[in-house]
Amino acid sequence: MTDFITLTVSDILFFTLKTEMSVNETALKRMITKVYKYKDLTVSEIVKVTTRYTDLKPLMDSYVSSDGCSVELLSLSGTVPVGYRGNMYNIPIRIWLPDSFPFNPPTCSVKPTSSMMIKTGKHVDDKGKIYLPYLHEWKHPLSNLLALIQEMIGVFGEEPPVFSRPATQPQNCLVQDCSIGEDTIRASLQTAVCDKLRWRMQEEMERSQAELDALRRMEDDLRKGHQRLQDMLIHLGQEMTDVDKNINLLKQKDEQLQSVLEKMESQSESTDIDDIIVPTAPLYRQILNLYAEENAIEDTVFYLAEALHRGVVNLEVFLRHVRLLSRRQFQLRRLMQKARKTAGLTDLY
Repeated sequence: MTDFITLTVSDILFFTLKTEMSVNETALKRMITKVYKYKDLTVSEIVKVTTRYTDLKPLMDSYVSSDGCSVELLSLSGTVPVGYRGNMYNIPIRIWLPDSFPFNPPTCSVKPTSSMMIKTGKHVDDKGKIYLPYLHEWKHPLSNLLALIQEMIGVFGEEPPVFSRPATQPQNCLVQDCSIGEDTIRASLQTAVCDKLRWRMQEEMERSQAELDALRRMEDDLRKGHQRLQDMLIHLGQEMTDVDKNINLLKQKDEQLQSVLEKMESQSESTDIDDIIVPTAPLYRQILNLYAEENAIEDTVFYLAEALHRGVVNLEVFLRHVRLLSRRQFQLRRLMQKARKTAGLTDLY
């Protein structure tokens, strides 16, 4: 590219700071105290950049936004080295840091000197503003200034953002030479317009592609959600089938129990309780009879006491019967303990 030139010493001096100062954390913190919300993060980023790229210097200056508002912001101004076709060139840039940095991306631009002109393209417009996917996708802490500058260097190495300004034609130039100059200017303007349209088209394509990717991701999420809902419906259907089966089974069991209860109630009137409870061995039958008789004596003594209390029997009759019953009760308990021991059961008393 014959029109591309290196910066002279005077060009580099053009981008030096208005006030000489060394880049250190203390001085930077004093500069940004009243403006920036995240001072430590901002200072850390600037120190890393200025240590790597010594031509970039921090400067507090007035930044004028697109709507005409002016605000004091910190910028990094200077040059970055760019390799192009085997040669190294110093490209002048300026990086403005917003007050919410690093959670919002910086605003970057190319600042050509008087001997340079901006070459518009898909990454630089006619005013020098820089457009990069890295800026569009900026997200702290994944994004940082060092990586941004490296991205710029890579992009500028493929498509330089500036070229040398054409030499001024002499006053006594021939008409033919002037007409050739106009043709050159017209061709240059056509190229610039085409480049700008191409850049706009590329930007729209990238934006449309990003929206399409987002819609595809949403479609995938909806498809997965739909599949999960289908699985849940199938699972619920299986559970409802199991519940219906259990309900039918419980109804059958309930009908069987009702039938058994009705049968038992019809048989209870003609059934003797003593015929229902039948011990499995003669020894157990003896223990059952002894226990029943012993409880009968307990009931008899209770009712004798009630009769004495009400005056149905006198004390002499009460004591005589109680004495006889107590003697019989003692014998029953002794026999029952012996039988339980023989049967291997625990003592009852």
